[in-house]
Amino acid sequence: MRAHRYLTSALTALAARVKGEDPERGDVPGWVMITVMTAALVLAILIPFREAIVDAVTNALTSVTTGG
Repeated sequence: MRAHRYLTSALTALAARVKGEDPERGDVPGWVMITVMTAALVLAILIPFREAIVDAVTNALTSVTTGG
């Protein structure tokens, strides 16, 4: 829920800032949509596979630090 609140407030602040700016500056809604969709995909992957990801990273770091 904290991520959702953060994204909502960030998007609201960005939308308020973008109003009235030069339209030649770039496609702000496009990159905002890509950023939000990327964050959603990361959360969609991380939530169900969190334990497996943590175990894999821990095993990899242990393997590197112990030398085998």
